[in-house]
Amino acid sequence: MPLPSHLLPALVLLLARSPGWAWVPSHCRSSGQAVCNFVCDCRDCSDEAQCGYRGASPALGTPFTCDFEQDSCGWRDISTSGYSWLRDRAGAALEGPGPHSDHTLGTDLGWYMAVGTHRGKEASTAALRSPTLRDAAPSCQLRLWYHAASGDVAELRLEVTHGSETLTLWQSTGPWDPGWQELAVTTGRIRGDFRVTFSATRNATHRGAVALDDLEFWDCGLPTPQASCPLGHHHCQNKVCVEPQQLCDGEDNCGDLSDEDPLTCGRHTVTDFETGLGPWNRSEGWSRNHSAGGPELPSWPRRDHSRNSAQGSFLVSVAEPGTPAILSSPEFQASGASNCSVRWVGLTGPPCWLPRCRAPSQLLVPQLIFYHYLHGSEAGCLQLFLQTLGSSAPQAPVLLRRRRGELGTAWVRDRVDIQSAHPFQILLAGQTGPGGVVGLDDLILSDHCRPVPEVSTLQPLPPGPWAPAPQPLPPSSQLQDSCKQGHLACGDLCVPPEQLCDFEEQCAGGEDEQACGTTDFESLEAGGWEDASVGRLQWRRLSAQESQGSSAAVAGHFLSLQRAWGQLSTEARVLTPLLGPSGPSCELHLAYYLQSQPRGGKVCDPTWPHPQRISCNFERDTCSWYPGHLSDTHWRWVESRGPDHDHTTGQGHFVLLDPTDPLAWGHSAHLLSRPQVPAVPTECLSFWYHLHGPQIGTLRLAMRREGEETHLWSRSGTQGNRWHEAWATLSHQLGTRAQYQLLFEGLRDGYHGTMALDDVAVRPGPCWAPHHCSFEDSDCGFSSGGQGLWRRQANASGPHSLGPPNRPHH
Repeated sequence: MPLPSHLLPALVLLLARSPGWAWVPSHCRSSGQAVCNFVCDCRDCSDEAQCGYRGASPALGTPFTCDFEQDSCGWRDISTSGYSWLRDRAGAALEGPGPHSDHTLGTDLGWYMAVGTHRGKEASTAALRSPTLRDAAPSCQLRLWYHAASGDVAELRLEVTHGSETLTLWQSTGPWDPGWQELAVTTGRIRGDFRVTFSATRNATHRGAVALDDLEFWDCGLPTPQASCPLGHHHCQNKVCVEPQQLCDGEDNCGDLSDEDPLTCGRHTVTDFETGLGPWNRSEGWSRNHSAGGPELPSWPRRDHSRNSAQGSFLVSVAEPGTPAILSSPEFQASGASNCSVRWVGLTGPPCWLPRCRAPSQLLVPQLIFYHYLHGSEAGCLQLFLQTLGSSAPQAPVLLRRRRGELGTAWVRDRVDIQSAHPFQILLAGQTGPGGVVGLDDLILSDHCRPVPEVSTLQPLPPGPWAPAPQPLPPSSQLQDSCKQGHLACGDLCVPPEQLCDFEEQCAGGEDEQACGTTDFESLEAGGWEDASVGRLQWRRLSAQESQGSSAAVAGHFLSLQRAWGQLSTEARVLTPLLGPSGPSCELHLAYYLQSQPRGGKVCDPTWPHPQRISCNFERDTCSWYPGHLSDTHWRWVESRGPDHDHTTGQGHFVLLDPTDPLAWGHSAHLLSRPQVPAVPTECLSFWYHLHGPQIGTLRLAMRREGEETHLWSRSGTQGNRWHEAWATLSHQLGTRAQYQLLFEGLRDGYHGTMALDDVAVRPGPCWAPHHCSFEDSDCGFSSGGQGLWRRQANASGPHSLGPPNRPHH
């Protein structure tokens, strides 16, 4: 049905304002600059076809994608040896180390790009290159899924080439987990033409099977010109609209650099570390460096932020853990009063824009925009402090921002607004963790950061949070000096890191279990929860009064989703400290409201419940059995329905693995018993199983003891639409007090088929010989006697003269 003519202009305007997408109804530009630039200039988006992604117009908030189901989307193999890329699917090869299903459909009928096994005697590289792409926005992110079993390939690498430079966006030598793995990298702002290359390298000891699927380009298109901009936005010289916080932030958001024009940003103080430290002073521990020729660390930045180049410079912390490096600004004048005050407490973040505040562009307070990099270690930390000066008594630095842990390989933007009634300095403290890197680039001070006319003799900084003031220790606390780095001293104990937040109190006062997730968010520590967001949203501890307005007579605090200064479009994350290990009944209880006030969260009941029964008919519950949580594919306790009946009564309950309900991407699912203490040397485990469907895969049984896993039984492929019984003998060594766990693992080959278990039972003594035995998984309890004349073997594992000449009977 045609739209009324009075609605068409509104529809066109709405679509044109969608980020990275524009529909120009009157014409389709044929200029080469309009092809493969992540913007649909034609009605049918044909200018974006075969660009490494399909040219279908993405909806608001969705990426340009290629799933390889129809073709290669313009990607082509540029390998120079027999080790090369081709479009393939799992159903084309019945055996081999490659994936058993694609990532898009999860079946053996789906397509992907793959490198087949190659048994050459020389090292070789298979390279897959995109078509020529153009003009990536600063927020551009490439996501893809890859499959590479450890031992099959020596190295994987993702590179981008623009101009005369080739940048490594990601590189890995493994080990890699089984199944499909996700990779997300940022490209940074790229002007002009560029190409992306994904390569796999093998040597003589590696077969080299690798697969690639579901490439996505997120937020890569530059904004499109608009006749007018929303209130408060900046209208660029090329008629593009950008938000006010994107002005003078060190990034080309307009696409023509007019948002960084010297006429607008000339009074800002920008330190990009290309020629030095500018007005900043550093202590030992900060080092000016660049990517090219840097240390051979996997976590080392591949490029700087200012130039998006391996030749660009940045600052990195090389301080040892526990001794942060300090970077200090000049002394600035006190900032004047403002109509919008900023308070930083708990989970610090940018201010909530209240109605009484001025627009951000009108704030007359000093601001610092900076880009930081934390990668390679959960112990890395970057803190920003405000140090007031000039008062009669030295003041301790005030923490304004803290970023800690693993933030990925991107340079992340942040901003801090500062108010101080006294002269002040800004202090940046960086502390590395093992194998990690903490970096800084592009420190931008706003024009309201006014240095004092004549720099006074600065007083020595008082002891800060990074250097506690010396104080006498009670006798019971003098152990602190003798504890290793990372250990907690309490009483006469040195608690190692692996026993912190493990749900078992080692200290008499429970200090090792404080700030471990349980909280109502009333304290500033917030139970140890810390925001780890790198995008435009973040989690912030907020008071109910702040949420409801200053006149509201309400109390309490909670976590609230707020705007952030990051430039990436990623989800907001808030993390606890490292917890566990926990029992299988560990639960997280929390209260949440989408448009109301949460009350808090609580981690509870981490212990192993009783009784711990392995024998189970699943009629009342799952007894001691529980599903593993390392995959989104799970065993579920279900009731008989229609043809899906249990084994016990035909109308009862059993446990079922169905990868389509709900749809799951995980390749395997675990069903585990709780830890057991053996009472006799041998036990017999019997169970009933049901395997049915063309892509059912494999069901296996294993026993875990002291970190080692012993294979007990397995069955592959469809076994008909009926229940089968199986047995396995469990052998124990009494007196060692070593507990064991049983594990059922379902390994799917696709989505067509289900697995089920019922009537698990364990009894003392070895298993009796069954009525039928194929000798595929075990000897079924048969013994060769004292002379050892009989032995179980495969046709390929022994001399042909000792066995049948061709194949087993079944």
